[in-house]
Amino acid sequence: CTELLSKSREALTSGRTLREEFRLSQLEALLRMLVENEDEFVDALHKDLHKPRFETVLSELILVKNEALFAINNLKKWMEPEHVARSLVTSLDECFVVSEPLGVVLIIGSWSSPVQLNLVPLVGAVAAGNCVILKPSEISSHTAELLQRLIPSYLDTECYHVISGGPSDLTDLLELKFDHIFYTGSRATGQQVMQAAARSLTPVTLVLGGRNPCYVDRECDVAIAAQRIAWARFHNAGQSDVAPDFVLCHTEVQARLVLALRSCLLQFYGPEPRHSTSFGRLVNAELFTHVRDLLLASGKVAIGGQMDEAEKYIAPTVLTEVLETDPAMQQEIRGPVLPIMTVSSADEAINYIRRKEKPLCLYVFSSDRKVISHMMTCTSSGSFCSNDSVLQSMMVLLPFGGVGASGMGSYHGRCSFNTFSHKKSCVLRNTRVECVTYLRYPPYEDRSLSLMMWANSLSRRSQAWCEIL
Repeated sequence: CTELLSKSREALTSGRTLREEFRLSQLEALLRMLVENEDEFVDALHKDLHKPRFETVLSELILVKNEALFAINNLKKWMEPEHVARSLVTSLDECFVVSEPLGVVLIIGSWSSPVQLNLVPLVGAVAAGNCVILKPSEISSHTAELLQRLIPSYLDTECYHVISGGPSDLTDLLELKFDHIFYTGSRATGQQVMQAAARSLTPVTLVLGGRNPCYVDRECDVAIAAQRIAWARFHNAGQSDVAPDFVLCHTEVQARLVLALRSCLLQFYGPEPRHSTSFGRLVNAELFTHVRDLLLASGKVAIGGQMDEAEKYIAPTVLTEVLETDPAMQQEIRGPVLPIMTVSSADEAINYIRRKEKPLCLYVFSSDRKVISHMMTCTSSGSFCSNDSVLQSMMVLLPFGGVGASGMGSYHGRCSFNTFSHKKSCVLRNTRVECVTYLRYPPYEDRSLSLMMWANSLSRRSQAWCEIL
């Protein structure tokens, strides 16, 4: 890794990543990689997660393609200097902001969606002109191996590198000095990343997991709510950072919701989800054990509950009679289990959400706009979506990231470019205004100060604060 880091710094110093043509060529090569190797990506994700082709193409490959195409189409505009308004003093000067690359950045991807969670940040880093060391998660090993094999065949081999390794290798990697670290994954590892980055004052972007609440109101279309919650929760066998983790609803809504969820799951996966080609498996035995233990120790199984350890299979499961103290309400599940906890009102749901750490995503299903507005303004979350799930995390025009314990910083589209750029303020001054700026020089006189204060008051009234410097 030390050798690759040194190689990347040499490439950065050469200036090749500063050129628009170079960045465009790399983004176009990334697109070709996805198109020309679609079957290999589908195969790798099936081996890692038993992920259906439909899910791989829709939520992994298309998502990255959209990001790359958006960056290609907008890169010229993003790279242009952003001019700021002139003031009385800078009327003869040029004042603007330029976006320059941060340098060599480290991207640490997660295993749950191992293509998009590695390559979407990579698109932003490439567009911003950085060199990149990419570390996919070793848990989704087949996808990690595929990225390590394909990326050098398509992208510049001096600027972009893919490395493998486990948790101990990550510890060593974090000892190296990068110019930015982008991490997606668990809070525990996020803390480790931030502690290591703090030692070298390295800026970080953290997109962390947690518990994403979903409130289902009395006034809503329960059938549609059930479809959209079930699709998001059981997509990828529940292995998602952005899906609803649990439902809060009124007692009378719970019965209708459970019936609707049962109907949805029968429609989605048939009477035996194990035999459905649309339902995945847990990534490893360790996660299977974790999800199984949470399921068995929490509430009552209303739907599903079947398990097969040899296959790492847990059926889509809905839990009722869940208490706040149950393990499934205390820990991140990362599996196909949906607990439902009853509340007496929207305010009780808000109070519950506010007592917990700020979530990465918050979902509300209601046909009452006042309820939606009340939930949105009275809670804090990385993102918010009403009457649907997950979509806000997939849109190229919306920044996505966490807040508080769910992370810091954001990405997607222009926001990815900004995340991996330094906004450098530039003033190109004219020397013909010395007849005014001489007032700032010693020896200091009351008359000079009075003139500067007078000019400052004029500027405040006309447009903005003015510094007579």
